[in-house]
Amino acid sequence: MKNIIETIRKTLKTEAQESVRISSQRFFKEEIKVYGIKTADVQKIAKTYFAEVKDLSKERLFVLCESLWQTGYIEEIGIACEWMCRIHPQLKPKDWEMFDRWVDAYITNWATCDTFCGNTVGTFLEMYPQYVPKLRTWAKSKNLWKRRAAAVSLVRAARRGQFHDSVFEIAEILLLDPEDMVQKGYGWMLKEASKFDVQAVFQFVMKHKSAMPRTALRYAIEKMPPNLKERAMKKG
Repeated sequence: MKNIIETIRKTLKTEAQESVRISSQRFFKEEIKVYGIKTADVQKIAKTYFAEVKDLSKERLFVLCESLWQTGYIEEIGIACEWMCRIHPQLKPKDWEMFDRWVDAYITNWATCDTFCGNTVGTFLEMYPQYVPKLRTWAKSKNLWKRRAAAVSLVRAARRGQFHDSVFEIAEILLLDPEDMVQKGYGWMLKEASKFDVQAVFQFVMKHKSAMPRTALRYAIEKMPPNLKERAMKKG
């Protein structure tokens, strides 16, 4: 198993481009670890090497994925997340504890948060909705990325009208969060919910707009009809 990880890292180093590495940093306020490979190429690499690990047990594959998570490199985490997507049907309730730990231990920027939570955690919650209430704890965490994760994990479901009450509950908890990455996260969740029930999201925004950070508000109303957006943005 160790050899496959070493081979992947050699491939990433070989294909890295300095221009991509430099341009990637522009999308982040914090310093990131990045080789310098475009997302589409990372996905191709993930697909290529998954052929070599696809017959492993889920537990052994999780160990490989965690090895990729541990370095903190965007591309390695991207490969781990791609592999996780390919084994979604094998997810079991007990996997929640590991996901909870990974969010705490390894997520340090919006890209890894959104890729992992928007896909794997979001899928897990659709499979096992009894775990949705766990997001309340995430939303109250001292870890800003875990708070963002609480919202992003519901994005998949929100656009289909699933867990409707939980979407607004998480938005309420995060309403006054001082971190713009969290504001953008729950604003995004509300925006996706508006695709299913625009009036419900509009009513939520109107109820809270005097206190709601403008960043979150703008995200939430982005896909609304012009007349509703105008009313939401109007002061007073």
